[in-house]
Amino acid sequence: MVVAYTKKRDGTLEELGRTEVIMNSLDPAWIEKITVAYHFEIVQPLIFHVYDVDTKYYNLPVKTLKLNDQEFLGEGSCVLSEIVTKQGQSLTLDLHNRNGNRGLKNLGKLTVHAEETVASRNAIEVIFHCSHLENKDLFSKSDPFLRISRIVENGGSVPICKTEVVDNNLNPIWRPLCLTMQQFVSKDNPLVIECFDFNSSGNHVLIGKLQKSVADLEKLHKQKTGASFILPSSAQHGHEKVLKGQLFVDQFCEKQLYSFIDYVSNGFEFNFMVAVDFTASNGNPRTPDSLHYIDPSGRFNAYQQAIMEVGEVIQFYDSDRRFPAWGFGGRTIDGTVSHCFNLNGSASSIEVEGVQGIMAAYASALNHVALAGPTLFGQVINNAAEIARQSLSYNIRKYFVLLIITDGVVTDLQETKDALVRASDLPLSILIVGVGGADFKQMEILDADNSCWLESSTGRVATRDIVQFVPMREVRGGQTSVVQALLEELPGQFLTYMRSRDIKPNAVNIAQTSASHATI
Repeated sequence: MVVAYTKKRDGTLEELGRTEVIMNSLDPAWIEKITVAYHFEIVQPLIFHVYDVDTKYYNLPVKTLKLNDQEFLGEGSCVLSEIVTKQGQSLTLDLHNRNGNRGLKNLGKLTVHAEETVASRNAIEVIFHCSHLENKDLFSKSDPFLRISRIVENGGSVPICKTEVVDNNLNPIWRPLCLTMQQFVSKDNPLVIECFDFNSSGNHVLIGKLQKSVADLEKLHKQKTGASFILPSSAQHGHEKVLKGQLFVDQFCEKQLYSFIDYVSNGFEFNFMVAVDFTASNGNPRTPDSLHYIDPSGRFNAYQQAIMEVGEVIQFYDSDRRFPAWGFGGRTIDGTVSHCFNLNGSASSIEVEGVQGIMAAYASALNHVALAGPTLFGQVINNAAEIARQSLSYNIRKYFVLLIITDGVVTDLQETKDALVRASDLPLSILIVGVGGADFKQMEILDADNSCWLESSTGRVATRDIVQFVPMREVRGGQTSVVQALLEELPGQFLTYMRSRDIKPNAVNIAQTSASHATI
């Protein structure tokens, strides 16, 4: 019998499940699956204990077996991301005894296979537009967006997705919207589609609503007709008002949606890059109150913590573990202030070996680079974007992740916006960690979480949101770690890019199964 555990942050083991007992076999193949919730944004260590179950316990349910009464045969360990990134999603582990040694005796091997269990990969992609919407703003036109909800059995509704906001427009056309089978359940299930006028206060004003199923939306597309919005009755009037505004379906197509695990188990990779702020506002690195102070006791400063925590998650998705690393805002050895210099001090090579290589290059640079300023992101983003752009000609299976760690508000905001808008077409996401006590409100403009997409100085709008910003102090005291807050959007950004380019994993046959989570 195998007992599977996850190792928690404090080192304790939490049991995930047990296989069945296979009698009288030295080469058992178990059928019982153990379900694990897969989280990209954290490292999930797994421990497997193999036991020989005494004959007298064979007829008892495995959950009731006392493990102390069984003979321990060996243990194996790995992290979940090691399994899901393997071709075929199988990993063979050498079994060892509890102290981690194999000793002279061969304790055997354990092969762990993972499969993602999703209800369905079926989805629909729709493009909506509206005409003649009612104006709800006094000095300009409405800023409409759509919110779609599924009606549930008790008559209530559950929001499932929304469009972006289109500013100042009573005849808006929205970007394509993807609805998965998990969201709409069936083509005949009724959906509520509400159109709101966006207000930054959060008090969005309802322009109108209507109820249609996915089958109805397909019909609207085929017939090229619109559906009229209604305004629900108020207490005094007691009847619904049919509005002039209408909803149209410009595109309706059914497609297969591959999951994040489908891609990473078929050779798709994240390539990690990092850029560190060397501006003077960090304080003299030799004094303990500096954000760059290297503590002799080994306690990490905020820069080291961000590098380690992001790096140790992403490294499992990068096969060569060679990471480009830059600094910005520092005066280099030649006396000039550089807004993108190689962290390792090399004139030719920008890459370092592994997360420890980044840590070593960072510590070394603090001895050779003088802190200067100002805080400019443009050059670093453009360099990362160029690496991502060049990869398109030789490997579409690479996706790049740039981590920028900074203590100050960016001073080239428009240049940074322009660089981000250009980069939004590329296989690139940018994670920004704000460290120290600065007011980072302005930085949140770069993170389009509120549906307001970035716009360049020429009026071009970003094709997708590629930035995730988090101030270190906001998440330090709570339950969510810096890494989780930073990385939670990354699989979604990766999928948005791959789906928009219609890049599919090369699996010949990705099986459909009928549960949720990952099973091992």
